[in-house]
Amino acid sequence: MTQDLETLRLILTSRLAELGEQVARIEDEQRQPLDDDFAEQAIDREDDQSLDAIEHSALVEIASTRLALARLDAGTYGICTACGKAILPARLEAMPSAALCIDCAAQA
Repeated sequence: MTQDLETLRLILTSRLAELGEQVARIEDEQRQPLDDDFAEQAIDREDDQSLDAIEHSALVEIASTRLALARLDAGTYGICTACGKAILPARLEAMPSAALCIDCAAQA
C-alpha cells in the first residue's frame, strides 16, 4: 500500500507541476503586447478569451489536486467528502483528484 501511495503522490505532484507550467505559459502569452493592426488585435482578444477559459480550468484542477494531496496526507484520500463512502478505484484511476464518489458527483 505504501508503494501505491507514493505512486499516487508522484502522479498528483507531477500533474500539479504540469498545470502550473500551463498556467505560466498562458499568462506569458497574455502579457505579450498587442499587434498594431486592429484586426489582429480583435483576433488576439478572441484568443485571450479561449486562453482565459483554459487557464480557469487549470486553476480549478490545481485546487482540486492540492486538496487531493491534503487528503492523502490526512489519510482520507479515496473517501467521499460528502457521504464518507469509499470512492471506486476506477474513478480514482480516471480522476485522481476526485473528492466525491460517483453517486455524490451525480447529485452535485
